[in-house]
Amino acid sequence: MDSIISALIAGGLALVGVIFTTLMNSRQIEQKIVTSQAVTDTKLESLKEEVRGVKDEVKRYTDYFERIPVLEHDVKQLKEDVKELRS
Repeated sequence: MDSIISALIAGGLALVGVIFTTLMNSRQIEQKIVTSQAVTDTKLESLKEEVRGVKDEVKRYTDYFERIPVLEHDVKQLKEDVKELRS
């Protein structure tokens, strides 16, 4: 009978130890996940800002490329005007 009681006490203490260890590990893992998520969110925001900057640059270049034909036309017209004035 004593051995059964000792076995039950030892088993109960082992169970408490396993439960405690599992709870502590899950809290540590949860904290690591929260930290990783915060880092990921920060990096994501940084990338979003970079993408916005690149979009703005692309828009500016697109505006230039749209204006180049107009400038070429204006230069052609100016050359013709200069030719006329020289004549």
